[in-house]
Amino acid sequence: MLQKVSSDIVHIGINDREIDLFEGMYEVPNGVAYNSYVILDEKVAVLDTVDSHFGSAWLADVEEALGGRTPDYLVVSHMEPDHSANIAVFAEKYKTAKIVGNVKTFAMIKAFFGTDFSDRQVVVAEGDELKLGRHTIKFVFAPMVHWPEVMVGYDAADKILFSADAFGKFGALDSAEPWDDEARRYYIGIVGKYGVQVQALLKKLGGIDVQTICPLHGPILSSDLGHYIGLYDKWSKYEPEFDGVMIAYTSVYGHTAKAVGELENELKKRGVKKVETFDLARRDLADCIAKAFAYPKIVFATTTYNNEYFPSMRAFVEGLVERFFQNKFVGIVENGSWSPAAAKHIRAQLETCKNITFADTTVTIRSALNADSREVLKKLADEMAR
Repeated sequence: MLQKVSSDIVHIGINDREIDLFEGMYEVPNGVAYNSYVILDEKVAVLDTVDSHFGSAWLADVEEALGGRTPDYLVVSHMEPDHSANIAVFAEKYKTAKIVGNVKTFAMIKAFFGTDFSDRQVVVAEGDELKLGRHTIKFVFAPMVHWPEVMVGYDAADKILFSADAFGKFGALDSAEPWDDEARRYYIGIVGKYGVQVQALLKKLGGIDVQTICPLHGPILSSDLGHYIGLYDKWSKYEPEFDGVMIAYTSVYGHTAKAVGELENELKKRGVKKVETFDLARRDLADCIAKAFAYPKIVFATTTYNNEYFPSMRAFVEGLVERFFQNKFVGIVENGSWSPAAAKHIRAQLETCKNITFADTTVTIRSALNADSREVLKKLADEMAR
C-alpha cells in the first residue's frame, strides 16, 4: 500500500492479517501493520523494512515507490525483526545502497545476518544528520524505547518525526478502531517498563516542531498531535488517564464475582462515575494490564488457590510489577473457604512497587458474602470512593 506522506515522501504499509500473536504473546484480532518509508530527493533513502513474511510484497512496493530510481540509503532505526528482517534481501537487490545505523545497530545486524556490511556502513551518532537534498534526517537516539539501538529521525523540511516503535499501535491499517485503546495496550505491554527512557526522548523532542508522526506500526498521525503526545507523556509518567475505579477479579464458583458486582454498585451509589470490571480469566491479559495503568484506583478481588491465589490473578499482578506499576490506591478482596491467603500474597508483591497506597480495609470472604463481610465491603467502597 503506497500513500503519499508529502510531495516526495511515500509510506509503504504492509497489513499483516495472518498473525494471531504479536511477539508470540499479544492477541491481535485486527492484525498489525508494518510501516516503511521512502524519501525521494536528490538522494533516495528507504527507512526500515518489514516482517520476513512480507519481503516480496514490500520489495515490490519499494520498487514501485522508487519509480525507476535506485536507493542511496537504507536507514535502520530499529532492529526488531518485524522491521529489520529484510535488510539482507534489500542489500542484495540494491548493491550500491549504503546502510545507515549506529554502532549498536550494526552489532545486531551481524548477529542476525552474519555480516555487518562493513563496506557499506554509514555509522551515525546522536545528533548526526543525513543530507538527502531538500530533506535532512537528524538522528535522535532513543535507547530502550524499547531496544537499546533505537533511534528516531526528524526531517525539518516537512516537520516529520520518523518515530520508530514510538506512537505505534496494534491493528492493521484498514481496521476501524479507536487509536487510544490499542496504542495503550501496545505501549504498556511492550514499552511500559521504560517510562524513564520515554520521558528522556520526549524531552529531547520538546523543542522540535513536529507536524506529522510516522511510526513503524499503525497510522500516520498528522492532526491532534497534542492528544497523542499527551498520552505518551501520561503513560511514561505512570499517571492515570481516567477518574474512577478498576476492579480486576477472578471467581471460581461465582461468589467472588457476586461480591464484585455488589462492590461496583456500592461505588456507584457513592458517586464514582466510572467503574470498570475485568474478569481476568476471560479478558485479554494485555488489555487488563494496560487498563490498570489508566486508573488511579484499583481493587484486586480473587480466591485463595493452592495456599496462594488464583493463577490468572497472579499473572496479572506479575505483569503489573514487571512493568513498574506505581502511583495507585489499592483495595483487596480475598475469598477463602478455610484458610484465606490471597490478600497477603498480593500485598507482598505490590509492596515492591513505587508509591502504592493500600486501603485500610481488606475484605475477607469465607466462601460467600454474609452480613458481616458485606458491611466490610461497604467500608472498602467508602475508601475507594473518597
